[in-house]
Amino acid sequence: MTLGRVAALIGLALGVMAVNVAVSILYMVVYSHVIDPGHEKAYYEAHIKIAAPYCSIVAGIPLMFLVGWWVGMRPAMFVWLVYAFIDVAVLGASGVTLRIGALVAVSLLTKLVSAYLGALAAGWRA
Repeated sequence: MTLGRVAALIGLALGVMAVNVAVSILYMVVYSHVIDPGHEKAYYEAHIKIAAPYCSIVAGIPLMFLVGWWVGMRPAMFVWLVYAFIDVAVLGASGVTLRIGALVAVSLLTKLVSAYLGALAAGWRA
C-alpha cells in the first residue's frame, strides 16, 4: 500500500466515524422535536448518552458493509482497525463503564463482521 492509499483509508475510517456521529445527532434532533418534545436540555443530554452507542451499532453495520464492499478485504480490515483504535482511544480517555465497554465491544464486533461480509460480497460480484 502506498502512503496515499493509507491516508485515504484513514480518511475513510474518520468519515465513517463522522457519519456515525451525524446519525446520533440526527436521531437526537428527531427525538427532541418529534418523538418526545418539551423537556429541558439536560433530559435530552442524558438520553443521548444512552442512545448514542445503539445509534453507532445500527448505523455502523451498513456503513462498514459498504466500506468492505467498496475497498475490498485487506483495506476494509485496515479501515476497521483504524476506526477501532480511534474509538477505543477516545472512549478510554473519557472513562468507560462496564455497560459502555460492552456496547463498544458489540459495536466493534458488528462493524468487523459487516466490513468482512461487505468485502466478501465485493469478491463475489467480481
